[in-house]
Amino acid sequence: MLPSYAGPLETTWYYTFRVICGLILLFLIAPILVVIPLSFNAEPYFSFTPGMLSFDSDAFSMRWYEDIINNKQWIHSAKNSVIIAFFATIMATTLGTVAALGLSRPEMPYRGAIMGLLISPMIVPLIISAAGMYFFYSEVGLTQTYIGIILAHAALGTPFVVITVTATLTGFDQSLIRAANNLGASDTYTFFKVTMPLIMPGMISGGLFAFITSFDEVVAVLFLSGFEQRTIPRQMWAGIREQISPTILAVATILVIISVALLATIELLRRRSDRLRGIV
Repeated sequence: MLPSYAGPLETTWYYTFRVICGLILLFLIAPILVVIPLSFNAEPYFSFTPGMLSFDSDAFSMRWYEDIINNKQWIHSAKNSVIIAFFATIMATTLGTVAALGLSRPEMPYRGAIMGLLISPMIVPLIISAAGMYFFYSEVGLTQTYIGIILAHAALGTPFVVITVTATLTGFDQSLIRAANNLGASDTYTFFKVTMPLIMPGMISGGLFAFITSFDEVVAVLFLSGFEQRTIPRQMWAGIREQISPTILAVATILVIISVALLATIELLRRRSDRLRGIV
């Protein structure tokens, strides 16, 4: 909030800065703002019709959303996306939490190098990771299998869990663990009753990031999946190449809504975590 003693220059910069931020945000979300109304186009076009521009009610339709429900390929892809993302999230959350707990210990050697290795899937170009997974999985027979895709997505989602849980552990009071041990609690009991409740917001936030990563990922799926393992992004890719239909825009709109809802949940959990740690 602008203070009452602010001068003309500070006032000008205050509002200019917010206008600049608004324009940057508009630039980033402009493609999304275009896709959403186009998904209600009554005609099979990827552009605004004269009827849509004049807000004619007959120019808008839910036909492409109905096509998702009536199309077996889209339903099959949606089931695959949910199943793969669910198990990949469980695996990524478990592995990422264990790794973050280990890295939080001061006696852990080479913490910087291990941390860099764990978050490398976020840094290395995805096409390189997908190609490496393909050649490795081909040797062990995991290509075109659900297990192979789940493992690949878990590897891509684990860095997000490591980062969020590590951030949560930054303000963690280690004396709570020592107090629990002095009172006779076992390490397992201490983790589930003391540590886990305090880091739960970070675990859930990381899990949601891992879920979004898996649900929206297409490059690794292109390398590793067969026809039976098609996910929604893979089906959208095939639809653009084989049969262009505004159904893709309807699916994209649904994915945007899901992503926004998950990101809003992550932000709420982040604020709750800050409050628990006494930051705000």
